[in-house]
Amino acid sequence: MDKNSIRKKYKERRNAMSLSDLETASIAIANRSLELPIWSKQYYHIFLPISEKREVDTEFLLHILQGRDKSVVVSKTHFTTHTMQHFLLQENRVLKLSDYGIPEPVAGIEVPLETLDVVFVPLLAFDEQGGRIGYGKGFYDQFLAQCKEETIFVGLSFFESEQAVPTDPQDIPLHFCITPKRIYTFKNSSYL
Repeated sequence: MDKNSIRKKYKERRNAMSLSDLETASIAIANRSLELPIWSKQYYHIFLPISEKREVDTEFLLHILQGRDKSVVVSKTHFTTHTMQHFLLQENRVLKLSDYGIPEPVAGIEVPLETLDVVFVPLLAFDEQGGRIGYGKGFYDQFLAQCKEETIFVGLSFFESEQAVPTDPQDIPLHFCITPKRIYTFKNSSYL
């Protein structure tokens, strides 16, 4: 199956989930995250979900991060330049929905990429080698490629892995992926 077919398949699977199922699965993913060997780190980048795309609701994961007094970083996406800016998420945060339905910080303290220890990555599908398929714009591959070598990439998925998904040379693999049922650890992970 090609990338577009896989994207279509997983968008349809998400759309078939009830709002109650989406919430239950998002809570299970957040709870399962506690099993990862990542909690000694300080700077965690998290995506804020696009509601209409029925992404994993990271609000539950955000509560865990804040409860553990972690520094949380969120992005602002610039679609004209295909770049992202990263800001510290503070208590008095002001978020605004972008034209694409992404909750984004209006302003704040910009965080350099070399500061990030863990990045939670949105995706549509992933495979048993840590390959992932997103929406196809390449924002996250470009972002992940700029992170320091030690940064840990954690995918969040409602669904279990495909055996293999098509990847390109610029695609950055995950170290872990969390689903409601289990955690996948990939061979490229030195964090076992």
